[in-house]
Amino acid sequence: MESSIADICAMHQAYLLLGSNQGDRTSYLNQAREALASIGLIRQSSSFYETAAWGLTEQPAFLNQALLLETELEPLVLLESVLQIEKNLGRERKERYGPRTLDIDILLYDDLIYQHERLTIPHPELPNRRFALTALSEIAGTAVHPLFERTLDELLTQCPDPLAVTRLT
Repeated sequence: MESSIADICAMHQAYLLLGSNQGDRTSYLNQAREALASIGLIRQSSSFYETAAWGLTEQPAFLNQALLLETELEPLVLLESVLQIEKNLGRERKERYGPRTLDIDILLYDDLIYQHERLTIPHPELPNRRFALTALSEIAGTAVHPLFERTLDELLTQCPDPLAVTRLT
């Protein structure tokens, strides 16, 4: 019996959040999507959303977008790939939650619950970040969070984050 490429190469569904609050934010997100297309297939993209900075609030507003990336990459390899994309697009890590040209977070990866010193999946702050849940719910509202066993839409309605999130047209 012959194996197909799909049988040999397991494809994974990774939900990512892109963010930028420096320079031409839209351009950075577009360039990030182009770079991500080299490591997988972008199956869905949310609208762009703008929100005030979360964590370190005295900085410009962020532009965010959620993506569904279908990829063969395992979680830590995916992490290394997105960190390299961030670096290639000028990301400098000077302070936690500081301003950045590009941030790419791995929010969900299949139904995986994963804990490593460099990566936690699902993203531990997802239920507390309205900007991430809003963009993610647009493309995967009925998806179930593997730890909380609630849909993303349900988590969004229960999110304690008071920051306004504005969908851009």
